Amino acid sequence: MTIKVGDRLPDATLSEFIDVETEGCTLGPNTFKVSDLTRGKKIAIFGLPGAYTPTCSAKHVPGYIANAEALKAKGVDEIWCVSVNDAFVMGAWGREQKATGIVRMMGDGSAEFTKAIGMEFDLTARGMGVRSQRYSMLVEDGVVKQLNLEAPGKFEVSNAETLLGQLG
Repeated sequence: MTIKVGDRLPDATLSEFIDVETEGCTLGPNTFKVSDLTRGKKIAIFGLPGAYTPTCSAKHVPGYIANAEALKAKGVDEIWCVSVNDAFVMGAWGREQKATGIVRMMGDGSAEFTKAIGMEFDLTARGMGVRSQRYSMLVEDGVVKQLNLEAPGKFEVSNAETLLGQLG
């Protein structure tokens, strides 16, 4: 069942490649519980089919980078890009997209989070396996406040501009 407005995010894990070691985060892939990361925060999350895919690389990620300051001015604490890729791929793609320090590139390598929110998309016939549908959501303290799910093959409502326009 697909997650909806008012639902709490599932207690899944995501991974992130950390480029600079800090207290509590070692260099390389680190795994985080979604419930821990969302506690007490307002987070803009966007999901996409895969790192380095054309629309995701040319429009989706750059749009959130370009609108990051405007989102933060509306009270968003963090912006996450979630994809069914491992932390190494997400980290490399984030560096290439110049997302470091702006958008957290969160890997969902086994699609645990994606399946738990009902956003999986089977692209096995196209050689890509299980991926994520394209979506965006605003989450406050772990609860979904806004949700924008794209129709297959579309990029019309999960962009940063749409989510920004929904913030009060």
